[in-house]
Amino acid sequence: MAKILIVNASPRAPRSNSAKYAALFARACKKPTEYVALPASGDAGAVGSFDDCDALLLTFPLYADSIPVKLLRFLQSLAQTPIRHKPAVSVLVNCGFLEHDQNNCAVRQIQLFCKEYGYPFGSVLKIGSGEAILDTPFRFLVKRKIARFARAVSQNKAAAFAVTMPLTKRMFLRASTKYWLTKGAENGLDYAAMNTDAIEGN
Repeated sequence: MAKILIVNASPRAPRSNSAKYAALFARACKKPTEYVALPASGDAGAVGSFDDCDALLLTFPLYADSIPVKLLRFLQSLAQTPIRHKPAVSVLVNCGFLEHDQNNCAVRQIQLFCKEYGYPFGSVLKIGSGEAILDTPFRFLVKRKIARFARAVSQNKAAAFAVTMPLTKRMFLRASTKYWLTKGAENGLDYAAMNTDAIEGN
Protein backbone atom coordinates (compact mmCIF):
# COMPACT_ATOMS: atom_id res chain seq x y z
CA MET A 1 0.00 0.00 0.00
CA ALA A 2 1.34 3.45 -0.91
CA LYS A 3 2.23 5.70 1.99
CA ILE A 4 1.47 9.27 2.98
CA LEU A 5 4.69 11.23 3.48
CA ILE A 6 4.32 13.85 6.24
CA VAL A 7 6.84 16.68 5.97
CA ASN A 8 7.13 18.95 8.99
CA ALA A 9 8.35 22.31 7.64
CA SER A 10 8.28 24.18 10.95
CA PRO A 11 11.50 26.13 11.71
CA ARG A 12 11.51 24.46 15.14
CA ALA A 13 10.31 21.09 13.93
CA PRO A 14 11.32 18.78 16.84
CA ARG A 15 9.43 20.81 19.47
CA SER A 16 6.79 22.40 17.25
CA ASN A 17 3.02 22.26 17.27
CA SER A 18 3.31 21.06 13.68
CA ALA A 19 4.96 17.89 15.04
CA LYS A 20 2.03 17.40 17.42
CA TYR A 21 -0.48 17.87 14.61
CA ALA A 22 1.49 15.43 12.44
CA ALA A 23 1.34 12.83 15.22
CA LEU A 24 -2.43 13.27 15.59
CA PHE A 25 -2.81 12.89 11.81
CA ALA A 26 -0.70 9.70 11.76
CA ARG A 27 -2.81 8.16 14.54
CA ALA A 28 -6.06 9.03 12.77
CA CYS A 29 -4.94 7.94 9.30
CA LYS A 30 -5.86 4.50 7.95
CA LYS A 31 -2.97 4.49 5.47
CA PRO A 32 0.71 3.98 6.33
CA THR A 33 2.49 7.24 7.05
CA GLU A 34 6.12 8.31 7.20
CA TYR A 35 7.20 11.41 9.13
CA VAL A 36 10.15 13.61 8.17
CA ALA A 37 11.34 16.85 9.78
CA LEU A 38 12.52 19.09 6.95
CA PRO A 39 16.14 20.27 7.33
CA ALA A 40 16.91 23.99 7.23
CA SER A 41 18.28 23.62 3.69
CA GLY A 42 14.86 22.49 2.47
CA ASP A 43 16.59 19.92 0.27
CA ALA A 44 13.98 17.61 -1.26
CA GLY A 45 16.63 14.88 -1.50
CA ALA A 46 16.89 14.78 2.29
CA VAL A 47 13.22 13.81 2.52
CA GLY A 48 13.74 10.47 0.82
CA SER A 49 12.05 8.71 -2.08
CA PHE A 50 8.70 9.81 -3.45
CA ASP A 51 8.28 6.64 -5.53
CA ASP A 52 6.08 4.79 -3.01
CA CYS A 53 4.28 7.94 -1.89
CA ASP A 54 0.86 8.78 -3.31
CA ALA A 55 0.21 11.72 -0.98
CA LEU A 56 2.46 14.41 0.46
CA LEU A 57 1.28 16.24 3.58
CA LEU A 58 2.96 19.55 4.36
CA THR A 59 2.46 20.64 7.95
CA PHE A 60 3.78 24.04 9.02
CA PRO A 61 2.99 27.24 10.95
CA LEU A 62 2.11 30.55 9.35
CA TYR A 63 5.10 32.92 9.28
CA ALA A 64 4.44 36.62 8.53
CA ASP A 65 1.26 35.66 6.62
CA SER A 66 3.30 33.28 4.46
CA ILE A 67 5.03 29.91 4.37
CA PRO A 68 8.28 29.42 6.36
CA VAL A 69 11.46 30.01 4.37
CA LYS A 70 12.63 26.41 4.60
CA LEU A 71 9.32 25.29 3.09
CA LEU A 72 9.95 27.75 0.25
CA ARG A 73 13.41 26.20 -0.23
CA PHE A 74 11.83 22.74 -0.23
CA LEU A 75 9.35 23.72 -2.94
CA GLN A 76 12.16 25.22 -5.01
CA SER A 77 14.16 22.00 -4.61
CA LEU A 78 11.11 19.85 -5.35
CA ALA A 79 10.47 21.79 -8.56
CA GLN A 80 13.90 20.67 -9.79
CA THR A 81 13.54 17.05 -8.67
CA PRO A 82 12.40 14.60 -11.38
CA ILE A 83 9.54 12.53 -9.96
CA ARG A 84 7.87 9.83 -12.04
CA HIS A 85 4.54 9.85 -10.22
CA LYS A 86 3.78 13.18 -8.57
CA PRO A 87 1.85 12.74 -5.31
CA ALA A 88 -1.14 14.85 -4.34
CA VAL A 89 -0.07 17.66 -2.01
CA SER A 90 -2.20 18.34 1.07
CA VAL A 91 -1.70 21.09 3.65
CA LEU A 92 -2.09 21.25 7.44
CA VAL A 93 -1.30 24.82 8.46
CA ASN A 94 -1.70 26.49 11.85
CA CYS A 95 -1.46 30.10 12.97
CA GLY A 96 -1.49 31.94 16.26
CA PHE A 97 -4.40 34.12 15.19
CA LEU A 98 -7.94 33.28 16.27
CA GLU A 99 -9.18 33.43 12.66
CA HIS A 100 -8.26 30.32 10.66
CA ASP A 101 -8.72 32.34 7.45
CA GLN A 102 -5.43 34.09 8.25
CA ASN A 103 -3.87 30.95 6.73
CA ASN A 104 -5.45 31.53 3.31
CA CYS A 105 -2.44 33.27 1.73
CA ALA A 106 -0.08 30.42 2.65
CA VAL A 107 -2.53 27.86 1.25
CA ARG A 108 -2.77 29.78 -2.01
CA GLN A 109 1.03 29.75 -2.28
CA ILE A 110 1.05 25.95 -2.14
CA GLN A 111 -1.82 25.78 -4.62
CA LEU A 112 0.11 28.00 -7.03
CA PHE A 113 3.16 25.75 -6.73
CA CYS A 114 1.01 22.71 -7.51
CA LYS A 115 -0.54 24.40 -10.53
CA GLU A 116 2.83 25.57 -11.90
CA TYR A 117 4.62 22.23 -11.47
CA GLY A 118 1.87 19.72 -12.17
CA TYR A 119 1.16 18.38 -8.68
CA PRO A 120 -2.45 17.51 -7.81
CA PHE A 121 -3.67 19.59 -4.86
CA GLY A 122 -5.38 17.47 -2.24
CA SER A 123 -7.05 18.54 0.99
CA VAL A 124 -6.37 21.38 3.39
CA LEU A 125 -6.87 21.90 7.12
CA LYS A 126 -6.49 25.44 8.46
CA ILE A 127 -6.10 25.73 12.24
CA GLY A 128 -6.63 29.02 14.03
CA SER A 129 -5.20 29.64 17.52
CA GLY A 130 -2.85 26.79 16.73
CA GLU A 131 -0.21 27.81 19.26
CA ALA A 132 -2.55 27.24 22.18
CA ILE A 133 -5.59 25.16 21.23
CA LEU A 134 -3.95 21.80 22.04
CA ASP A 135 -3.47 22.96 25.64
CA THR A 136 -7.12 23.88 26.13
CA PRO A 137 -10.41 22.01 26.62
CA PHE A 138 -11.03 22.66 22.91
CA ARG A 139 -8.40 20.09 21.94
CA PHE A 140 -11.20 17.68 21.00
CA LEU A 141 -12.28 20.03 18.19
CA VAL A 142 -8.85 19.73 16.57
CA LYS A 143 -8.69 15.95 16.98
CA ARG A 144 -12.14 15.55 15.44
CA LYS A 145 -11.28 17.78 12.47
CA ILE A 146 -7.90 16.07 11.93
CA ALA A 147 -9.70 12.70 11.80
CA ARG A 148 -11.95 13.97 9.00
CA PHE A 149 -8.98 15.55 7.24
CA ALA A 150 -6.95 12.31 7.49
CA ARG A 151 -9.83 10.37 5.98
CA ALA A 152 -10.01 12.77 3.02
CA VAL A 153 -6.24 12.65 2.43
CA SER A 154 -6.12 8.84 2.61
CA GLN A 155 -8.99 8.64 0.10
CA ASN A 156 -7.27 11.11 -2.27
CA LYS A 157 -10.13 13.58 -1.95
CA ALA A 158 -9.89 17.34 -2.37
CA ALA A 159 -11.64 18.81 0.67
CA ALA A 160 -11.25 21.90 2.85
CA PHE A 161 -11.48 21.94 6.66
CA ALA A 162 -10.96 24.61 9.30
CA VAL A 163 -11.04 24.84 13.09
CA THR A 164 -10.34 27.37 15.82
CA MET A 165 -11.28 28.05 19.42
CA PRO A 166 -14.90 29.17 19.82
CA LEU A 167 -14.04 32.41 21.62
CA THR A 168 -14.80 36.07 21.07
CA LYS A 169 -11.85 38.24 20.04
CA ARG A 170 -11.82 39.91 23.46
CA MET A 171 -11.74 36.57 25.26
CA PHE A 172 -9.03 35.30 22.93
CA LEU A 173 -6.87 38.39 23.49
CA ARG A 174 -7.14 37.99 27.26
CA ALA A 175 -6.38 34.27 27.11
CA SER A 176 -3.51 34.62 24.61
CA THR A 177 -1.86 37.37 26.68
CA LYS A 178 -1.95 35.11 29.73
CA TYR A 179 -0.62 32.21 27.65
CA TRP A 180 2.40 34.13 26.32
CA LEU A 181 3.21 35.68 29.70
CA THR A 182 3.26 32.16 31.14
CA LYS A 183 5.52 30.95 28.31
CA GLY A 184 7.80 33.93 28.90
CA ALA A 185 8.01 33.20 32.62
CA GLU A 186 8.95 29.58 31.86
CA ASN A 187 11.92 30.96 29.88
CA GLY A 188 12.92 33.60 32.43
CA LEU A 189 11.33 36.54 30.56
CA ASP A 190 8.92 39.12 31.92
CA TYR A 191 6.54 41.37 29.98
CA ALA A 192 9.12 44.17 29.59
CA ALA A 193 11.69 41.78 28.10
CA MET A 194 9.13 40.27 25.74
CA ASN A 195 7.99 43.70 24.60
CA THR A 196 11.28 44.63 22.86
CA ASP A 197 12.85 43.86 19.47
CA ALA A 198 15.64 42.00 21.30
CA ILE A 199 13.22 39.10 21.87
CA GLU A 200 13.84 38.10 18.23
CA GLY A 201 17.58 37.66 18.86
CA ASN A 202 20.18 38.46 16.20
